[in-house]
Amino acid sequence: MLRGLSIKNFALIEELQVSFDSGLITITGETGAGKSLLLGALGLLIGKRADLSSVKDNSQKCVIEGVFEIQKYDLTSFFEEESLDYEDQTIIRREILPSGKSRAFINDTPVTLQSLASLGVRLIDIHSQHQTLEVTSNDFQFEVLDALAGADREIKSYKRGLSLLKEKQKEVDKLIASQEEFTKEYEYNAFLLKELDEAKLKPDELPALEEQYEQLNNIEEIQERLSSSISIASGEEIGVSDQLNTIKNNISKIETYSGQLKELSQRIQSIYIELDDINVSLVDELEKLEADPEQLERTGERIQLLHNLQVKHSVSSVEELIVLQGVLQDKVSKTESLTEDIDKLKKEIATIQLQLDEVAEKIHKKRNKALPRLIKELESILKALGMPNATFQSSLELQEKYLSNGKEILEFLFSANKGGTYGELKKVASGGELSRIMIAIKSILSGYAQLPTIIFDEIDTGVSGEIAHKMADLMMSMSKNLQVFSITHLPQIAANGQNHYKVYKEDVQNTTVTQLRLLSDEERIKEIAEMIGGKDISDSALTHAKSLLHSALD
Repeated sequence: MLRGLSIKNFALIEELQVSFDSGLITITGETGAGKSLLLGALGLLIGKRADLSSVKDNSQKCVIEGVFEIQKYDLTSFFEEESLDYEDQTIIRREILPSGKSRAFINDTPVTLQSLASLGVRLIDIHSQHQTLEVTSNDFQFEVLDALAGADREIKSYKRGLSLLKEKQKEVDKLIASQEEFTKEYEYNAFLLKELDEAKLKPDELPALEEQYEQLNNIEEIQERLSSSISIASGEEIGVSDQLNTIKNNISKIETYSGQLKELSQRIQSIYIELDDINVSLVDELEKLEADPEQLERTGERIQLLHNLQVKHSVSSVEELIVLQGVLQDKVSKTESLTEDIDKLKKEIATIQLQLDEVAEKIHKKRNKALPRLIKELESILKALGMPNATFQSSLELQEKYLSNGKEILEFLFSANKGGTYGELKKVASGGELSRIMIAIKSILSGYAQLPTIIFDEIDTGVSGEIAHKMADLMMSMSKNLQVFSITHLPQIAANGQNHYKVYKEDVQNTTVTQLRLLSDEERIKEIAEMIGGKDISDSALTHAKSLLHSALD
C-alpha cells in the first residue's frame, strides 16, 4: 500500500508531499492540470526509465520518493535474494541528476532498474484505457483462473518439477552429445590406450634403462679397464698399494719428530685405506660384469619403444606418457559408462514426468471447476457495467507438452453482442470493453488474492449514469481488500472515495506549478458540483453533489 509520496523538481511539480490512507482514493482535476505527472512520477518509482526532460530545473536534482507498507505481500524472499534490508514500511527513491544520470534506491540501498521493476510490479498496478491489453494475455488469463481455482500449491509443485525436468533433460542432452563425440574417437582412443597399457610404463624407467644399455653395450671396454686398474692398484712390487704402503711405513717411522710429519702420516694412512677400499670395489664391479647379448637387445628394444611412444604422442618423458594414459583411460571409461548414465537419467526423467502428469491433472481438475464460476461472475459484473449481452466461451484442453504453468491450452473467447461471433479478446473487444473487462477481473481477483495498489487512470472514460454508479460500487468493493486509486472525471466515482484529492495548477512567483491537495468535505461538495455542472455552480449541482456524497457515505 502506498502510504506517502514526495516529489521534488519533476516537470511542473516544484515540491509536493502527500500522504495516503487505505481504501478508495479518488483524484480529480481539470484536463491538463497534471494528473499524468503523478502517474509519471509513480512510474519512475516502479522502474520506468527516466530522462533529463522530466526535470523541472536542470541545474537541480529531481527526487521522487514513495513510502510503501508491504507486510501483506510476502516479499521477504525478494529482499533476501537482492541482499536488501527488509522493512515493513519500505522506502523507494528515484533520483535524476543534472547530468541526466538516474539512480534508484530501496531502503537507502542502491539497486538496478531491473531490481526496482521486479519489486514495483508487486506494489503498484496502473491501468488506463490504453493499457488494458494485459487482459488479452493468456498468461494473465491463467493467473486469474488459478486465483479462483485455489491451485497455488499445486502450481508451485508443478513449477518445481518442471524446473527439475528441464535440468535433467539438459544433463541427458549433454551426455548424448558427449557420447556422440566420444564414440567417434572411441576406437582410436581405445587403440592408443591398449598400446600404452601393453608398454607397462613405469616412472623414472628410461634413465635406468639407458644406463643399463650403455653398460651392456660397452662391457668389454669396462672389463678391460677395470682389470687394468686393479692390476695397477694391487700388483706386486710395482702396484700402487704396495708403493703407497712403503711410503706409509717410511713416514710413520719419523712422524714423532714433528706435528707436520704426524699429520702427513695420518693423511697417507687415510689414502691407503681409501685405495684399498677402491680396489675391493673395482674387483666387485669386475666380478659382477657378464656379457649378455640377449639382455642388451631387450634393453635396446625397450628404450626404442619408449622413445617411439614419446615421439608419437609429442611428449618428452615417460611420466607424461603415464599422464596421457590416465586421460585416455578416462575417455574410454566415460564412453563405456555414458550409455549407463544416459539410461539412468532417462529413468529419472520418466519418474519426474509421471509426477508432473499427476500434478497437472490435479491442476486441470481445479481449473475446470473454477472456469464456469469465473465466466459467471465476469458476465454478471459486465452486465451491471452496461454490457448485458457480453458472454464468454472457454475451454481447457490437456495436451502432451509441458508448459510453464501446466499442460493445458486455455481458449478464452468473447462476444459483446447477442448472436455475435466469438473471438479472442484482443481481436473483438474495443478499448472501452477491455477497460470494463479489466476492472471486472480485478474486482473478482481482489476477493481471492492479495493484489498490489491499483491505479485506474480514467478507465471510466465514456461511462455515465447508472453504469458510473456500478463502477464506483465495484471500486468500493475492491477497496475493502486493497488500496485503490481512481483518477476520474465522473462525479459518481469521485464521491465514493474515502479520500478525495484534487490536482490543479497555480502560478507561484511567475511560474506555473502543479499541486495536489486533500479536499475537505466542503471542498469536495464544490469540486463534485463543478464536475456535474461546470464552473458556474448551480444550486441543483450543489444539491446533487451533496446527495452523491451522502449516498456514498451511507
